[in-house]
Parts: sequence; structure tokens; C-alpha cells
Amino acid sequence: MDKNFKKYVILWLSQSVSQLGSAMTSFALILWIYTVNHSALTVSLMSFCSYVPYILVSPFAGAFVDRHSKKKIMLAADSVAALCTCSVLMLTLSGGLQIWHIYVINAVIGCMNAFQSPASGVALGKLVPQDKLANVSGMNSFSGSLTSVLTPVLAAALFALDGLSLILLIDLISFAAAFLILLFVITIPEQTPSAERQDSVFSGCQEGFRFLWQEKGIFMIVLTMAHLNFFSRLTYENILSPMLLSRSGDNSLVLGTVNAVMGLGGILGGLLVSAGKLSKDNIRMIYVSAALSFGFGDLLMGLGQTISVWCIAGLAASLPISFINAGQNVILYKKVPQEMQGRIFAVRNAIQYSTIPPGILLGGFLADYVFEPFMQGSSTAASILQKLVGTGSGNGMAVMFLCTGILGLSFSILSYFHKDIQAMRKEELT
Repeated sequence: MDKNFKKYVILWLSQSVSQLGSAMTSFALILWIYTVNHSALTVSLMSFCSYVPYILVSPFAGAFVDRHSKKKIMLAADSVAALCTCSVLMLTLSGGLQIWHIYVINAVIGCMNAFQSPASGVALGKLVPQDKLANVSGMNSFSGSLTSVLTPVLAAALFALDGLSLILLIDLISFAAAFLILLFVITIPEQTPSAERQDSVFSGCQEGFRFLWQEKGIFMIVLTMAHLNFFSRLTYENILSPMLLSRSGDNSLVLGTVNAVMGLGGILGGLLVSAGKLSKDNIRMIYVSAALSFGFGDLLMGLGQTISVWCIAGLAASLPISFINAGQNVILYKKVPQEMQGRIFAVRNAIQYSTIPPGILLGGFLADYVFEPFMQGSSTAASILQKLVGTGSGNGMAVMFLCTGILGLSFSILSYFHKDIQAMRKEELT
């Protein structure tokens, strides 16, 4: 095994443990907020406050990442996030924690992630050989999905045992371990930019957009992924849980089982990507996987009325995601020069994730004020749809899943045949 690749495996393991601690803190804060005011909108605003600063800062963070040590940026970003966790812990122990504190802290963490994410992406490209990029993408999907499975179980149990403070303490311990490993064990090769390449954050941002504009194929992939993120966030981010609870008579076991199966689907997908020999046709892998996720996942989730169908839908929705991520990563690392990866990844993140906040907010609005009231009415259209999704509370949200399934499936197919994407596919295969 390559020496740098061994270092990346160590980094991946330590960061995965730290991410589990951070995810447990996020989940525990959701539990804490919900016990305070029982508002779903208040919980949604937590994600909103993280995503918006991340999207706004990302385009300007890329040039800074390219000019400076990736290791130092990762250490600094993680340190600020740890200080935020310390602040929450002190406020919790003093009894002074308020909801607005969490919103502010989430905004700070979102800003730090805007630097940490491209820095980690560039570090991956420097430590991992080209032929291992897809496998590493599978490893990351595996660890992310495993975190999704373990987080609700561990966080809920610890929250019931000792409230928020114990989880925050565990998060800080996991951070300290990952920080020390990155500081003393991991060496990331750096490429010092020449004097004439000391770009300002604004020129770096412009250069990132200019590169994507010139690389039409990559730009179209980023734009299509942004649209697909919007469709998925209309439903999965904040509609899935209330829909399953509404349609199962508030059975939390059903909700937990379906979420666990979705996590297991991500784990299985990550294992297949990391261990398997993937197709060289990365473009087709991206869009076929996206079409399968929407076509089988969303449509079955909306049509299903039993836990077995919902579990099959969750598996179908989550398993292909690892293949989408792997295809994107391979293309980006092959096409983007190393000295520009920070700014390109940062701009890509800003564009690709910019649709998530409006998707989250619009999904909740459509469910509460459009689809649920419409499906409880007596119109001909509602009667026809009731034959597909059933009657009762939650069937409006089920129709939303049908809509995102059709939209996501159709958009994935149309995107695959776009002229710029097909041109890049031919170039990649020759």
C-alpha cells in the first residue's frame, strides 16, 4: 500500500470518529430544541443556519485554501468548531443555553465548513492515487452512512441517560483524538503558489467560476446536481419523518426502522464502491444511479403504505448515492489541476448546495399549506390520487414523493443526454 494512502486511511478513520461525535451533538441539539418548543420549523432553521453561511462563504474560501497549508486550515476549522461545542457545553452546565445560541453557533460552524470541506478535498487528491479515488469515495460514503445509522441510537440513549452535556463531552474527546492524529501523524504534501499567483479571495472566486464556465461538461454536472439536491430536499430532509409517522399512527418504530434501512443502504453502497471495480463510464454511472434513486426510491416511498415497502424504497433511494458521489469525484480530480482544486471545489460546493436551503423551507410549506389540505379535499384530482397513495393524514406528503420521483427521474434522464455532458462523456471514454 502506498505510504500516502496509508496516511489517508488513518486520517479517514480518525475523522470518521470525530464526525460521529459531531453528528451526535447535532442530533442531541435537535432533541433539546424540540423539547423546548415542539416546533418542526425551529428544527429546520438549524439546518438553514448552517447551510446559508456555508454557501455564501464557499466561493471566497477556495482561493485562501489554494494559497495556504491544507493541514493548518483543517486544524483551524476543527478547532473553531470545537470551541463552539465548548461554548454549548458551558451554556448547558450554567443553565443559560437558548435556541438563538444554537443558531449563531451553527452559522459559525457553517462558515468553518466552507474552508474545511475544500481543504479536505484537496488533501484527498494529494494523498490518494488516481486509481484509488473511486474506492476512497466509497469509503467516505460508508463512514457517512454508518454515522447516520449509529447517531440516532447512540445520541438518543445518551441524551436519555444524562442529557446534552455527556454527548458534548464525548464530541470534544473525539475531536481531540482526531486533532492530535492530524497534527502529529498526517503530512499533507503542499504546493506553494508562485508570487504572481497570490490571488485575492475575489479573483480566486472569479477564477473558480471562470474555470467551470469554460469546462462546460463539469459545469453542467454541477448544475444538474444542484437541481437534484433541490428535489431531494423537498421531501427527504423534513417531510419523510412526519409522513411516516402520520401514515403509521405515530409509530416511532416504523420511522426508526426505515431510517436505519436507509443508512444500511448507504453502507452497502459505500462498500460496493470501495471494494468493487467500477465502470469507467462515470457520466453514465452518475445519472443512471440518480434515476434509479428517484425512480425506485421516491416513487415507492409515496406509493407504499406498509413498512416493508417503505424499507425497500429507503434502500433503493440511498444505495445509489455512493455511485453518484464516486463518479463526480473521479471526474473532478482528473479534470481539475491540483493548484486550482481548492477554489474549484469551493465554488462547486456553493453552486451544488445552494438549492438545499430553499428546498428545505419550501418542502415544509408545500406539505402544510398545499398538498395536505388539497388531498383532504373532495376534488376529482384528489380522489384519483387517493387511489394511488391511500387516504388519511400524510397522503399529501406521499403525493409530494410521487412528484419528486417523477421530476428527479425525468431530470436525470434529460441531463444525461445534454450535449455538453455527452461531449465530456465521449472525451472521457476515448
